[in-house]
Amino acid sequence: MKFKEKVIWITGAASGIGEALAYKSVEYGAKLILSDINKAGLEKVAGRCKEMNAEAIAVTLDLSDRESIEAASKQAFAHYGRVDVLINNGGISQRSLALETPLELDFKIMNINFFGAVILTKLVLPSMVEQGGGAIAVTSSITGKFGFPLRSAYSASKHAAQGFFETLGIELADKNISVTIAMPGRVQTNISMNALTGDGTPHGEMDPGQASGIPADVCARKYLDAIHKRKREALIGGKELTMVHIRRFLPRLFFKIAGKIKPE
Repeated sequence: MKFKEKVIWITGAASGIGEALAYKSVEYGAKLILSDINKAGLEKVAGRCKEMNAEAIAVTLDLSDRESIEAASKQAFAHYGRVDVLINNGGISQRSLALETPLELDFKIMNINFFGAVILTKLVLPSMVEQGGGAIAVTSSITGKFGFPLRSAYSASKHAAQGFFETLGIELADKNISVTIAMPGRVQTNISMNALTGDGTPHGEMDPGQASGIPADVCARKYLDAIHKRKREALIGGKELTMVHIRRFLPRLFFKIAGKIKPE
């Protein structure tokens, strides 16, 4: 019961890592605020959490819309009066060449993956300071550490999240608020199915690497354990995580490997 009676707010909770985080949080004794733009999927997850005897509310949220985020924050605080752990997990991926991606999609991906998390964090943060502590987390990616074909805007949004939340963690060190940046590699979710292509439509295909990734529930357990241990960073995945270390210590080898990847 690592988070017994703690209020955990999870965005992107209707599926994938967010859904797995919700169920694992229940096992850890938490009360939940679950948010997603997918209302039907969100209510399904919230319903299952309640069946597991957890207190959970579903708060529909559009991370690309500041007014939606502000309204969700008011609803969440009206119900619980506090947030002990905020997990900025909601986001969207990409499967298109930079040359073929219109600026509108670059802005959309950045608004959802970066600014949405920043806005929500800034809405929750003052109450965490006032209550004397808490935890903030953000779902980045191993592509938040390096560029990767077909992920220009996605990778950029994750690089931005890394910079913002790393800085935030340093600034909040004396306020008993931990900041954890989770960097998953390949996880078995539908993220590649929902990734945006150059014309703005969903990719609609499961990447082979995604299909062979670690189960979402394994990712969720490692993610929540990292938050509980107040880790600043958590690399989560399989052998693909070695690319992070190759990029850092053997950059020439990294670019040689990345250059051999053929966009499909």
